[in-house]
Amino acid sequence: MANFITFIRLILLFVLVLSIYWADPSWQRANLPLLIFIMLLDALDGWVARKFNESSLFGAVFDIAADRIVETVLWVVLAHIGLVPIWAAIVFIVRGNLVDTIRNSMAASQGVAPFDMMKSPLGRFVVGGRFMRGFYNTAKIVTFGWVLMIQPMPVVYPDHWADISAVSGIVTMSLVWLSVILCLVRGAPVVLEFLAIPKARK
Repeated sequence: MANFITFIRLILLFVLVLSIYWADPSWQRANLPLLIFIMLLDALDGWVARKFNESSLFGAVFDIAADRIVETVLWVVLAHIGLVPIWAAIVFIVRGNLVDTIRNSMAASQGVAPFDMMKSPLGRFVVGGRFMRGFYNTAKIVTFGWVLMIQPMPVVYPDHWADISAVSGIVTMSLVWLSVILCLVRGAPVVLEFLAIPKARK
């Protein structure tokens, strides 16, 4: 059931993408609630896995893969239509591929879930800790949500948009920078522990 919820989340992601590109601006006002629902499903699949004892290595890897797909697709799409800078999307793609390759290969070889592979207390807190994961996910949700909320405003609320357009750009870039910094901070322990492995074996 948990993996099915994760799959549904991916289907809804592409519904969201279709809306971002082709829906009438008045319908695009529903993009924010749809995004929130997609993110709630992310929490739900983990709860279901724990509640019904469905936790597995495959489920953990599939969930992380779905998270990365949602994240990457939204960054690329929003950059493509000019609502966020393209460099932010590039940072997330490079960091995501690098960290996930390291984390998933090491987790598979050790037979543990990817978030459980960190050895140092700092690494466990930054990468797998509930607070940091929640803070990072909240930052991304707020960033995506804000951008999706303002997307239809120039057409749907032109007078209001004229009053807030300058401030909205500042808010957007502040949220983008926060998300990027958290992305890099949470990826650094994975890379550092991976680089330290050969030394530990000597």
